[in-house]
Amino acid sequence: MRVTFGILLLLLVGFTSCNELEKIQKSSNTELKLQKANEYYDKAQYGKAIILYEELLTIFKGTKRFEDIYYKYAMSYYKQGTYLSASYHFKNFSDLFPSSKRREETSFLHSKSLYENTKDYTLDQAGTKKTIEELQNFINMYPKSKRVKDANLMIDASRVNLESKEKYAAELYFKVSRYRAAAIYFEQIINKYPDSKDIDYYQYKVLQCRYNYAKQSIAKKQKERFKQVLEDYAYFKNINPNNRFQKDIEGIKSLSSQALSKIK
Repeated sequence: MRVTFGILLLLLVGFTSCNELEKIQKSSNTELKLQKANEYYDKAQYGKAIILYEELLTIFKGTKRFEDIYYKYAMSYYKQGTYLSASYHFKNFSDLFPSSKRREETSFLHSKSLYENTKDYTLDQAGTKKTIEELQNFINMYPKSKRVKDANLMIDASRVNLESKEKYAAELYFKVSRYRAAAIYFEQIINKYPDSKDIDYYQYKVLQCRYNYAKQSIAKKQKERFKQVLEDYAYFKNINPNNRFQKDIEGIKSLSSQALSKIK
């Protein structure tokens, strides 16, 4: 009984709240609409605020209050986590109000919204490249801003995302036994991110991929491909003698040498 009463109470509150919003929307009193939109904004009811601000933007366009309304409209999207819309409106705000005291903030939030929308490295990373570009544009435009430190941190995190995406793709190829493709992907990561903290892991994976690829090759190709494993081993050992995976790498070298001896 108590649970049922609680649910009914919540439904009644929700219905009353929606009914209030509908009445405000139908009202011709623009001052009331603006007052209620700001109240919703202050109470963190951003979905309702957006509905009213959208209508008010048309009404107040060209007036002194348009800037404040548009700013809160963009912020509502940002605060409710609708980052793609937020980035668009922050960019538009900066273009519409180039002399605004809020321009630095909205320029930063435009880039930050793009960053928040591209944090999942398993998704397409075209947006991440755009994020890095926009963050760098902000730094160039406001080099003395207190937000530059955060912008640089987001650029670093975005670059890690790009690396993680390529690592994810390489490991997918490895899991489905596409060893030649996986080796190419891991080599590309080594070339693109030579200062990566995982560089020794990528070197190990290249050798592992090359070895597996040689092992599954037809007999007449095996000699050439096992030799390639040993060449890569010598190269990686020379440039990175303190590889964390040295024991595994030595094992691959030993197996490759044994395979070549059998072929001979």
